[in-house]
Amino acid sequence: MAKKIITISRAFGSGGLDIGKKLSEKLGIPCYDKELIALAAKESGYALDYIKENGEYGNNSLLYNIAISSFGVSSFSHNNISAPDKIYILQNNIIRDIADKGPCIILGRSADYILRERDDVLNVFVYASDMEYRKKLLEDNGTPATEKEIIKKDKTRATNYKRYTSKDWGKAENYHICLDSSVLGIDKCVDLILKAIEM
Repeated sequence: MAKKIITISRAFGSGGLDIGKKLSEKLGIPCYDKELIALAAKESGYALDYIKENGEYGNNSLLYNIAISSFGVSSFSHNNISAPDKIYILQNNIIRDIADKGPCIILGRSADYILRERDDVLNVFVYASDMEYRKKLLEDNGTPATEKEIIKKDKTRATNYKRYTSKDWGKAENYHICLDSSVLGIDKCVDLILKAIEM
């Protein structure tokens, strides 16, 4: 089956969002990043900033088998589930619904794992081996960060991914394509993803 859904997991400051936006323009399909946060906030009643922080960098509290169950948030007692876990389950359901509606690009939030049973998904991991490149890219996008802050963000993403998937974030075997944006550049990464879709 042709790949109609692209998930992009990305290291902090690697340009994954820029790649997603450019792919969205070239393919004429929606790209979900902040839109997922907005949908989760609307359905949960939590503030946008709270969803953003806890949806991607949640603390540890819920067992893996509950977090990935096929039941909706309403199926659980809200008193027994932490807020980050409620957000994860809610985002899980939102991502599945979005994928069912048609071609799209989904950034982060373990979408590669959530949609693992579908055969129409291309899973991409974007990283950048050059730390100076990452710092410059973040600064250019108006979100400057130190090397220490970048490393901390990556570690937190890795911890959160491991918590819900039992897999290692950024490990090549979990994705179809891994791209080093600091070597290839944003536009070349976009071109390679487009070629992979065509294949």
